[in-house]
Amino acid sequence: MSSIDAIFDAQQRNRAKVGATTAAERIRKIGKLHDALLAQRAEIRDAMWSDFRKPATEVDLAEIFPILGEARHAMRHLRSWMKPRRVPGRLLLFGSTSRIVHEPKGVVLIISPWNFPFSLTLGPLVSAIAAGNCAVIKPSELTPHAAACMKRLLAEVFDEDEIAVVEGDASVAEELLRKKFDHLFFTGSPAVGRMVMKAAAEQLTSVTLELGGKSPVIVDRTADLDEAAKKIAWGKFYNSGQICIAPDYLLVDESIAPAFLEKLRLSIKALGDDSRGLIVNDRHAARVKRLFDSAIGQGARIEIGGDLSGRSIAPTVLTSVPPDAAIMQEEIFGPLLPLMTYRTLGDAIRFVDEREKPLVLYLFSRDRRVIRDVIAGTRAGGTAVNDTLIHHYQLELPFGGVGHSGMGKGHGRFGFEAFSNARGVLESRFRRTAVQLLYPPYRGTFKQKLVELTLRWL
Repeated sequence: MSSIDAIFDAQQRNRAKVGATTAAERIRKIGKLHDALLAQRAEIRDAMWSDFRKPATEVDLAEIFPILGEARHAMRHLRSWMKPRRVPGRLLLFGSTSRIVHEPKGVVLIISPWNFPFSLTLGPLVSAIAAGNCAVIKPSELTPHAAACMKRLLAEVFDEDEIAVVEGDASVAEELLRKKFDHLFFTGSPAVGRMVMKAAAEQLTSVTLELGGKSPVIVDRTADLDEAAKKIAWGKFYNSGQICIAPDYLLVDESIAPAFLEKLRLSIKALGDDSRGLIVNDRHAARVKRLFDSAIGQGARIEIGGDLSGRSIAPTVLTSVPPDAAIMQEEIFGPLLPLMTYRTLGDAIRFVDEREKPLVLYLFSRDRRVIRDVIAGTRAGGTAVNDTLIHHYQLELPFGGVGHSGMGKGHGRFGFEAFSNARGVLESRFRRTAVQLLYPPYRGTFKQKLVELTLRWL
């Protein structure tokens, strides 16, 4: 028996016990994870430096803080999430009561990416624990120090028959996907997401897919250009652009494009050396360079940056990019930012709406009509107006994609619900209910009159 078989079987045997835990017991588990993160902050920083050369402050803000926030939010609200929710009855069902009970799905699989290995693994894990599940975690092999650190951390808090980390390459993920888990939570690219969903379909397993795609930024003529440039520069070049919600391309009103470009140049310069981290490995760096070279070959112009040295790539802004260039078709996932202009707001809306639905749409405008029209005229997993990235920290909002950018939602209550089955329960309180008046036999006119009344009014 392989270690995966042993872990999976042990969790199957333990699922009923874990699923029967109370809110207080689950809160204590989340609290232990929360405290372990704080206690091992130095080890997490070291792991991220080894994998990414990521500054300690950025590790605190991008890796540790989101998990702590998710944990604290769950601990505050879990009792209300778990409480059965009464729903209104119907006259036809007089004599009965109805409620929704959220029950654990069972044994779940979380497959997480390399770009934010801690927060995009342990954030969903908080939701899985809150919902009362056992969980197997498969972190990315591209960040081995982070994966090893997570395995040590979780082993100190949980037994493997409840929470287990399985390290390894794609073959390990394939072996896990052959198991009949009760839910799959995958964060990664649309290409791999298709394979995960196909494997889940074989087992009729529900999925949450947090993918990516090309998240646009519309900058209209009423925008505060200083603030827009500052926030876009930070949002795009944070983690060297290796973030699924990073702005992927700009659509700027042509009347303010020259002024905005100059402000963007100053904002990128103000970020300093911290904006130039490492691409995760040579293969991904080569992919980013291929997108750059292809765009330049098709007539794109370098406005800012352009230094692509191995895994260290300078923040780069390109103009005159053809819409059919590869850089406008593929998710960039690196520090390259195409800037395109538009004449009318309708042109910008059509450009976005004709493409795959993005994970997030960003808009910078001070005109309420523009904000209304853009939201009404486009489709996206989420939207942030006059800012970038920070909607990810708002745990009262659902986070996730739509169509090409994913399915299902996470964060806060939405994450708890993703790992739960919403079980509808109807209970008849009396021996006779109104619906019994419609039982056969149907002879005579009385039953037909009741049916007519039901069709028209109930």
